Amino acid sequence: MLTPSQYQNYQEQGYLLLENQIPGEMLSAIHSELEQFNVIAKGMKQSDDRIDLEESHSTQAPRIRRIKLPHLQMSSCRNLMRHDCLLEPVRELLGANLRLHTSKLNMKRAGYGAAVEWHQDWAFYPHTNDDILAVGVMLDDMTVDNGPLLFLPGSHRGQIYNHHSNGEFVGAISPDEIDTNQARVITAPAGSISLHHVRLVHGSDTNRSRYDRRLLLYEITAADAFPIMGAISKLPSIEEYDGRMLCGESTIEPRMSQVPIRIPLPAPRDFGSIYQLQSKASRLAFSAHEKLS
Repeated sequence: MLTPSQYQNYQEQGYLLLENQIPGEMLSAIHSELEQFNVIAKGMKQSDDRIDLEESHSTQAPRIRRIKLPHLQMSSCRNLMRHDCLLEPVRELLGANLRLHTSKLNMKRAGYGAAVEWHQDWAFYPHTNDDILAVGVMLDDMTVDNGPLLFLPGSHRGQIYNHHSNGEFVGAISPDEIDTNQARVITAPAGSISLHHVRLVHGSDTNRSRYDRRLLLYEITAADAFPIMGAISKLPSIEEYDGRMLCGESTIEPRMSQVPIRIPLPAPRDFGSIYQLQSKASRLAFSAHEKLS
């Protein structure tokens, strides 16, 4: 159970950190299952719908940037997303009826793991209400040097920033638009989780350390939040949508809230991942180049 102060902190700051939340055996199961992807990547020359590769990837030096939809590819991730250690704090923040929006596993490897520019998840997929959050499961210790999450406290209560550049949606906020001096650096041991509101401004720098920083992300919505037309995430068939329910009951009655929205259009022509998308931004907050240590 969340304490009253933890609940209040999430409401005011837009994020929450719970240390040592994931049982060790579940963490070990994910680590073990990840090994297969390094083998797969050795035979890949370009990214596909399962794995997103770093720009410096080669078959001789395989480098994975992201595993897409790990809950569909890894039984360990599928098991974790329905476990009370993960769902209970989300239920306390969003209610009893929860739906998985999507999942991803960012493989920010030691020495070169790519940065993610400042952005709001809400810019990609506005819904009828904003009872939506992302749970970040830290598969490795997250330190100040290995590209930790950076949050702008309270930004979930403000505007939806422009994520366009040169007339096209690029999924990144120009660093000139925000005061990054106010950012909070999120550090915690492996097995901890962060929860952040869908409208919270956040990002992460390149991993310049000698230690991996792999982060599993589940994006979860209240069951009565439905995507707005024009969002990058499309509404599938109701059968598939109901198949994403994590707990509670589904509905076909969206709850409408008065929340600020920007539609992510014109859509990018070759949107493969957030990394490709953000590379089109005219101003970057973090280094555009990988730095090897």
